[in-house]
Amino acid sequence: MAIIEVNKDNFEDEVLKSNVPVLADFNAEWCGPCRAMKPMLEEIAKSDPGYKIVSIDIDDQDELAEDYEVSSIPCLVVFRDGEEVNRSVGLISRDAIAELMEG
Repeated sequence: MAIIEVNKDNFEDEVLKSNVPVLADFNAEWCGPCRAMKPMLEEIAKSDPGYKIVSIDIDDQDELAEDYEVSSIPCLVVFRDGEEVNRSVGLISRDAIAELMEG
C-alpha cells in the first residue's frame, strides 16, 4: 500500500475511522529529517499490510498539526481505533518505527 496524503477533509475517514492501525507522518517539504525518513516510510508502506501510513504536510494542514499539538517535525503519531496510542518526534530508524507501531 502506498502512503496516503491526508488533509482535514479526509483525515477522519483515513485515520480516525480506519479499521487498521494508522501511522501518521506529520512533516514538511523543507524539513531535511522528514525527507530522510520518507524512503523508510515508503518501504514500510509497501511491505507491511498490517497498518496504514498517512502523510500530513503541516504547512498545508496547520489546523491538523495544531489539533494534535505537533510542534516539532518529523512527528510520527500512531492511531488505533481513532485514538492516539504512541508518538515519536525526530528522525528515527526503520526498526524504531516498527517498535513505535508495536507499542
